[in-house]
Amino acid sequence: MASSNENHGDLKSKSDFNQGDDADEYPTGEFEYKNPGVWKSFAVNLRMLIAYPWLRVRKGSVLSIKLRGKISDQVKSRFSSGLSLPQICENLIKAAYDPHICGVYLHIETLKCGWGKIEEIRRHILDFRKSGKFIIGYAPEWHEKEYYLGCACEELYAPPSAYFSLYGLTSRAYFFGGVLEKVGVEPQVQRIGKYKSAGDQLIRKNISEENREVLTTLLDNVYENWVDKVSQAKGKRKEEIDSFVNEGVYQIEKLKEDGWITDIKYDDEVSSMLKTRLGIEEKKKLPLIDYKKYSRIGKWSVGLSGGKDRIAVIRASGSISRVEGSFFSPGSGIIAEQFIKKITKVRDSKKYKAVIIRIDSPGGDVLASDLMWREIKLLAESKPVVASMVDVAASGGYYMAMAAHTIVSENLTLTGSIGVITGKFNLGKLYEKIGFNKEIISKGQYADLYAADRSFRPDEEKLFAERAQNIYKQFREKAAYSRSMSVGKMEEIAQGRVWTGNDAASRGLVDAIGGFSRAVAIAKHKANIPHNKKVTLVEVSKPSLSLQKVLFSMLSSAIGIDTTLKHLQDDSVTCDGVQARMGGIMFHGSEGSSFADTLLKDYLTSV
Repeated sequence: MASSNENHGDLKSKSDFNQGDDADEYPTGEFEYKNPGVWKSFAVNLRMLIAYPWLRVRKGSVLSIKLRGKISDQVKSRFSSGLSLPQICENLIKAAYDPHICGVYLHIETLKCGWGKIEEIRRHILDFRKSGKFIIGYAPEWHEKEYYLGCACEELYAPPSAYFSLYGLTSRAYFFGGVLEKVGVEPQVQRIGKYKSAGDQLIRKNISEENREVLTTLLDNVYENWVDKVSQAKGKRKEEIDSFVNEGVYQIEKLKEDGWITDIKYDDEVSSMLKTRLGIEEKKKLPLIDYKKYSRIGKWSVGLSGGKDRIAVIRASGSISRVEGSFFSPGSGIIAEQFIKKITKVRDSKKYKAVIIRIDSPGGDVLASDLMWREIKLLAESKPVVASMVDVAASGGYYMAMAAHTIVSENLTLTGSIGVITGKFNLGKLYEKIGFNKEIISKGQYADLYAADRSFRPDEEKLFAERAQNIYKQFREKAAYSRSMSVGKMEEIAQGRVWTGNDAASRGLVDAIGGFSRAVAIAKHKANIPHNKKVTLVEVSKPSLSLQKVLFSMLSSAIGIDTTLKHLQDDSVTCDGVQARMGGIMFHGSEGSSFADTLLKDYLTSV
């Protein structure tokens, strides 16, 4: 292996970036509520009075937020559907200071997001409570994630017929090796790193001991965190919570008796209760303002304008690919060529004092990850860069993060997974079964390396393995250098292993535990901006309507295009690109709520 000087002459290590302030304590970014006072409240009232009618908030309004389904880390446009984490959090901050908002009514149902986003929302619920205003939760259907949010509210209600399940957490791994064998498909996969479970679903029939070890550790961390936080919120001993979970309680009355919920009420009864508290006549409606309308009201309107100094925020969510798809198959997730344009724009601008890159990605194409790593590194040579991880920043997602000066992670963010995967499908037996034949005429010993109708020859398999090993070494060495570790030390915590944020921090892969607010505080610190001085956060990844994507979506719905089958038909069952991707991990709180999407769909459509 070449020496560090030979391979890394253009790199900067973590110690080079920090220039000696490693010993400094990272600022917490904890929310501090400051009473706006009479004059500031008067100014806000005046602004609301002269605002457009559709941007006004009635005095004594209750902010209504319905948390259900998927939550994106991207900022949504007014025409977009679904929930946006940054907008949920901003709404709670605005509502804390808005004199027209007297409280929040949080309607919680089954959520399909990771624990990183759950932790961020819970933090903002607790921050909102510092304002002294009420925040009430209502949960007709909930499991561990939903209760984790609900118990942070001042009060929590559920209808008598509520579906609830606090029976503990499960981790599930799915395997299609037996299925593919029966239909005559042989996945040929190179995974570098003994813990790299990406691809296990396709080549194995059961779980490996290494994967079992990782999943058990992750599950223990999630469960222990849940018990700890619920214990603090409800004033119960951890032993009591363990006992309750193992008791298998199903009566809603028992939840009330034991203090898990405040009371048993229907939605309309909670509304009537709020009207009584607010002195509103029963025949009148409760003045609610919904999440989407309140999202359109700017922070300036409630007296939360930013300062002169600007910090750029670049959001990167989804699987990683290098280029955008065609008109008939537009790309999604993190498109490297688009991301690099945003990085270049920020690097060339003198407006920004620092940059925060929000990463929510299980990885993807190695070449794309490396190109983005390079651009982030160049950006970091001119401005402080903080990587802020959300649900998952693993494999290619971690590859991006390690180019930043500082990495901030939620305590349950899935990260690490420093490893690579590459492979192809051998469809020879399937072709025989269905009577399909394909003739290939090639020139060059390895020209038909990725032929889908046969297995690798021994020399091809050797080339394939060496190529993957070479890419893994580059990834590992860059990670080691960026984190100021020896290659040997990095190898101990790499090998494709996934860590939760807390475990990653204790091993040097992450610098600080926290959410977006802590990332902002650290960015200000790195840019020598006083912690009490306001800054303006500029979203570089602004939402935009793409005519291409709208038309494609309409076309797909109209004629039922199945993109997976289309990829298979187009011979994209071979993989010329190496993948740095986290394996599929599913964490369930009884039923339905997944921690991270399974790999299978991504694998089939990306290779």
